[in-house]
Amino acid sequence: MVFLDLETTGTSADRDRITEVGLIEIDSGEYAGEWSTLVHPDRSIPAGVASLTGITDEMLRGAPRFADIASELLKRLEGRLLVAHNAHFDYAFLRAEFRRLGVRFRARTLCTVRLSRTLFPEHRHHNLDSVIERHSLPCAERHRALGDAQTLWAFARELQRRFEPERLAAAVAALTRAPVLPPGLDAQQFEDLPAAPGVYAFYAGDGRALYAGKAANLRSRVTAHFTQEADRSRELCRALDTASLEWTETPGEVGAALRELALLRDLKPRFNRSREASEAWSVRWQPGRVAEVVPISESGAGGEPALYGTFRAHADAVAALSGLARSHQLCPISLGLESGPGPCSGHEQGSCRGVCIGAEAPVRHALRTAEALARLRLPDWPFPGRIGVREADPRRALSEIHVLDCWRYLGTARTQEELEALVLRRELPPFDLDVYRVLTRHLGRSQDRLTVIDFSRRRLSDELW
Repeated sequence: MVFLDLETTGTSADRDRITEVGLIEIDSGEYAGEWSTLVHPDRSIPAGVASLTGITDEMLRGAPRFADIASELLKRLEGRLLVAHNAHFDYAFLRAEFRRLGVRFRARTLCTVRLSRTLFPEHRHHNLDSVIERHSLPCAERHRALGDAQTLWAFARELQRRFEPERLAAAVAALTRAPVLPPGLDAQQFEDLPAAPGVYAFYAGDGRALYAGKAANLRSRVTAHFTQEADRSRELCRALDTASLEWTETPGEVGAALRELALLRDLKPRFNRSREASEAWSVRWQPGRVAEVVPISESGAGGEPALYGTFRAHADAVAALSGLARSHQLCPISLGLESGPGPCSGHEQGSCRGVCIGAEAPVRHALRTAEALARLRLPDWPFPGRIGVREADPRRALSEIHVLDCWRYLGTARTQEELEALVLRRELPPFDLDVYRVLTRHLGRSQDRLTVIDFSRRRLSDELW
């Protein structure tokens, strides 16, 4: 095996370049040598990177380029297990650099971040600084390639000391087990799957969609379909044996969730549960009036009179209202669940305080009804009108804008032309309960990747990207 670390000009394997390689070679479990070199990246080092690593443009002025070291590096890596902290990062950079030279590089990898999580699940943090501190590991030169590679070798020796060989071997085997890919999936395409959010779909030979999904990490999620522990029906297993794969990378999880809904409804994959958009129901109520179970109107969630709860069926909304009546001693007649002069069935059973026979003041009953319904109230649309939600990941130079209005999703734009078409679109799509739940779940959280653009205050000609 080889314990490896790279220093780079940034975090994108496609845009950035390697500036230093450091590795420790292990044969039959024993140290067999080490090797390191600076690498000229053919670009300047960003100030933040130089401050972190100490590698400057001046240091790299006479360094070899990757093409100059490729043959030597390949000789040291071929046929070995590549061990690295956050191994996908280092592996992606190696593959990108070799690919530019026309060399298809592939290797088995072991990620020591994942290994640490597996063996020490009681700890929250598994970055290299945390691992060094937790195990009192030596580190000659942090954020330099050879120094960090030496630390990983020290971590491996610490694991050998602390764990029985059988347990350690089982953990390593589980993390390095290669998925058995069906013939229809190209291994190179599979290697290119990013460890990033997005959506994916498997297709049969006739072009029909078999299965689609979203992922916070495309690589891990798709790989999981082909591990021994995968929870798949026998029929789906047979179908995937001849499947092809397509995916779309997104800047974040909001875009992935919205695209998944669109995929499921457009493709209607054979092995997904049906996710057709359907009419959503809610409870409409205001003081002095009986409650009504109504379809959520085209004016959107919230507004006047207020709506309470979101339900996929009329019967579900009635059942929820009946449950509130029992648990809060509300009158079924006043809520519109029963008709007649009273007393209601609840009063006869001791679960109504008697507003239906004059034993409780209507105002008091209305106050208690408002309190019972309060937690179910659908929030009003918190903006004057149409907005865009920009979701961006600067590390991957990926950005897109989701256009929304009254809890409706109009679409996602990656270009100015697409954005203008969505913002100027006149008609609103019908209220979609699945979209509503995605938006309220994600927009209610503080996310660094999300920026709200209020189109009532910003012009399309403004700098929005």
